[in-house]
Amino acid sequence: MSQKPDVPVLINGQWQCSASDVGFQAFNPATGNAMPEVYPVSNWKDCEAVLNSAADAAAQLRKIPASQIAAFLEAYAQQIESAKADLVEIANQETALPKSPRLGDVELPRTTGQLRQAAAAATTGSWALPVIDTKANIRSCYLPIGPVCVFGPNNFPFAFNSVAGGDFAAAIAAGNPVIGKANTSHPGTTRKLAELAQAAVLETGLPRGTVQLLYRVSHDEGARLVSDSRLGAIGYTGSRHAGLVLKSAADRVGKPIYLELSSVNPVVLLPGALAERGNDIITEFVTSVLMGTGQFCTNPGLIVALRSAETEAFVQAVVGKFNEVSPGTLLSSGVKKSLTAAISVLTTAGAKLLCGGNAVDGQCSVQNTLLEVNADKFIAQPETFQTEAFGNASLVVIAEDVEQMRHVVACLEGNLTGCIYSANSGSDDHAYDVIAGELTQRVGRVLNDKMPTGVAVSSAMNHGGPFPATGHPGFTAVGIPASLLRFGKLTCFDAVRGHRLPWLLQDKNPTGKTYRMVDLQWTTADV
Repeated sequence: MSQKPDVPVLINGQWQCSASDVGFQAFNPATGNAMPEVYPVSNWKDCEAVLNSAADAAAQLRKIPASQIAAFLEAYAQQIESAKADLVEIANQETALPKSPRLGDVELPRTTGQLRQAAAAATTGSWALPVIDTKANIRSCYLPIGPVCVFGPNNFPFAFNSVAGGDFAAAIAAGNPVIGKANTSHPGTTRKLAELAQAAVLETGLPRGTVQLLYRVSHDEGARLVSDSRLGAIGYTGSRHAGLVLKSAADRVGKPIYLELSSVNPVVLLPGALAERGNDIITEFVTSVLMGTGQFCTNPGLIVALRSAETEAFVQAVVGKFNEVSPGTLLSSGVKKSLTAAISVLTTAGAKLLCGGNAVDGQCSVQNTLLEVNADKFIAQPETFQTEAFGNASLVVIAEDVEQMRHVVACLEGNLTGCIYSANSGSDDHAYDVIAGELTQRVGRVLNDKMPTGVAVSSAMNHGGPFPATGHPGFTAVGIPASLLRFGKLTCFDAVRGHRLPWLLQDKNPTGKTYRMVDLQWTTADV
């Protein structure tokens, strides 16, 4: 990081030179070569500037109609679609993710779909849960919380991007400006998206500081940024260690921070299911673990099964398929290092390495890896054996009976997802009932008979869960309108004159379609 940066940051609607003279480069993981651009590691002067601009933008946005914010989100989605070829090319160079179908056919449409869903939510305003008590003359709803800083992850350059992804869409739809902190694995992709976002800001007349972008900050400046009084909330997706550093800083000043941190996504294989359709489950599991080289936060990193001939056949078949498939390219050398370190932690603790486990020389890859441990060892060291091996690796836990399977599940930390495969014949129903209650308490999304990889952009989706999956079990990062609530502040108006009330709380329904609770009844009618 000794080179002087030559790429500008976006502050208050202007692309300008960073105040920092420290730079970094992204790397193409497929080739190992550095990308030519040098991006700034912003100092506090940059942070101070974006915070001041965001505070001004927040004040202006509170006076702007929701329809105008929705228009921005729609215009931005169109901008992204018009620049699809360029975006896909840049993201492919920075992440090695396939142009098709992954980037161009799956992730980019998902991103624009999220933006449009957020626009619809902003338009109606029902997400804000307006409540009116006519007798007491008290009214309440969620209002914008203030500037939101979004930290994007490395594994979704579009759909979770700090200036285009789900957190961004939710924060903007709720009426807040966003300070994007790019992931350093794909700064060029983020820069291009910010350019498109700024074009949409100008097109729709939103405040200049509605969308701002920094590429990187030091750990100390990051902690100072998330605890600043001008910031309303933080959305973070990334490593557990870095996330907890930010959480500690935000918690000290009572700043809400919504984190997605770590998840091994347990999959329980009941014996009847394996006996009934073992080959199908093998195929589904191998596909899920190796898809995207396992670099999904919902990757099935933990299998729980009973000791049996069917389980042994499952394990051996998976080993064979793992050995047959060449390992994919990981997102960065950092991911490679973290994955091999996690595998080492598991084997040192007593897990048996069934296949893989080693880094591939000369490539940003690690061999497809399967490990095994008995339930007694897992129960004795549950924290260690839940070390997240982010990538193309999974751990099989072998239990002696259903009660021990339940005990394994009872030792689990919070996870994003948890799945149970059971027999269609009903032979596993008792075992399911024994295990499901424990599992449900420890995950944000319960699945039956399907692997967890992939998160549908559905209004009913919960992409959250108990700690350490996220920082709070009551919120989701995917699923509009629920995801908007993270970036709202519940505000009550007691005996406030009608013309001074927010648009959602006035007597006349502002859209004719907004659902409001009026005297304990949900309705779209006027008061």
